[in-house]
Amino acid sequence: MYIGQVVGTVVATVKEPNLESIPLLVVQLIEKGKKTKMIVAADSTRQAGKGDFVYMIGSKEAGRMFRTKRTPADSAIVGFIDSYNVEIQPEETGGN
Repeated sequence: MYIGQVVGTVVATVKEPNLESIPLLVVQLIEKGKKTKMIVAADSTRQAGKGDFVYMIGSKEAGRMFRTKRTPADSAIVGFIDSYNVEIQPEETGGN
């Protein structure tokens, strides 16, 4: 399980049939209080939006969250984070 913050959405005019009606969101991962890479996650809650802190699962378990035929997802949003006890560090900028 990992956590992140939703920063955007993905618009796809053509999707794999088992991904139809499932929102795809861009999530900024947070590891040890620092923002790291961005990923695309399928939103199994169908309620997440920009700015929400969420937790996700990955691998084959992500595809099983949708309880349909095999859904091709490497990561899935499964819940919301109400409070976060680690202070998020500001992003580092190029050196001076």
